[in-house]
Amino acid sequence: MTISALLCNGKFHKHLQGIFVPLVVRYVDLMESSIAQSIHRGFEQETWQPVNNGSATSEDLFWKLDALQMFVFDLHWPEQEFAHHLEQRLKLMASDMIEACVKRTRTAFELKLQKASKTTDLRIPASVCTMFNVLVDAKKQSTKLCALDGGQEFGSQWQQYHSKIDDLIDNTVKEVISLLVSKFVSVLEGVLSKLSRYDEGTFFSSILSFTVKAAAKYVDVPKPGMDLADTYIMFVRQNQDILREKVNEEMYIEKLFDQWYSSSMKVICVWLADRLDLQLHIYQLKTLIKIVKKTYRDFRLQGVLEVTLNSKTYDTLHRRLTVEEATASVSEGGGLQGITMKDSDEEEEG
Repeated sequence: MTISALLCNGKFHKHLQGIFVPLVVRYVDLMESSIAQSIHRGFEQETWQPVNNGSATSEDLFWKLDALQMFVFDLHWPEQEFAHHLEQRLKLMASDMIEACVKRTRTAFELKLQKASKTTDLRIPASVCTMFNVLVDAKKQSTKLCALDGGQEFGSQWQQYHSKIDDLIDNTVKEVISLLVSKFVSVLEGVLSKLSRYDEGTFFSSILSFTVKAAAKYVDVPKPGMDLADTYIMFVRQNQDILREKVNEEMYIEKLFDQWYSSSMKVICVWLADRLDLQLHIYQLKTLIKIVKKTYRDFRLQGVLEVTLNSKTYDTLHRRLTVEEATASVSEGGGLQGITMKDSDEEEEG
């Protein structure tokens, strides 16, 4: 009837519209209730195994929202006011459902990280990457499912509502990146805490120094190795690889790596600033030099920009460790055994 000038919006056509309007409204109401329930049940049982661009629940949600919108669109409702009402209703529904999805994912993300290891044994679980991807996909889907045609009535009011869901997703992504960075930094803080036991003047350091000197009169005493530095470097590299492989959005990976690098350097710089009046133990110095140089190199290989790599914090760190290295080379007979703050390109791989 819509393609016939004689029948479109005629008496019989309007009669049919009057019959079907409450049926369409009722159908949309039922679908809204059904989708809301499926979100609740889905996230209660979600395993966070990767499914296409997200998880089982998110894929099901976005498919249902898209299918419902296509069904209503294909009705080609002739009466413009009701057609606009339907579209706005469906876009509002999509925004509300995506908001619920994002909030549930954010909560699950934080709980999963809280349970994860705080040591260098930490490897980001695949489920955490899936949660990240759900947020990435929600951003893309909201553009399609929540945006009204630009020329429609209620444009400015709707734009404000639509920007609300965009802002929610953007802020949630920022939050989960911060949570991840905080988790990674807590591992580094654990490493630095172990190094603190070697602080000049501490009981542990005094006992260690006395024991080594006494025993060295009779046997060749092995000195602390680089296990602490090596396990931390491996922790960084393997988590970089996991995130690079399993997270779908390059832009967010770049932001994550930038913040991870900057926060790591800041934590080490603060740790050193607390020891301005102390000369670093040779083991502390060797471990820090190796961690700092390898961290710099690895994040450069991951695409972190020079302006971020060579920050004021890094410059401060570099100067302090260079001075400590020069002091140690004079006071320590054995030197640093090849570990140096020189350009990392001159160092051996590993």
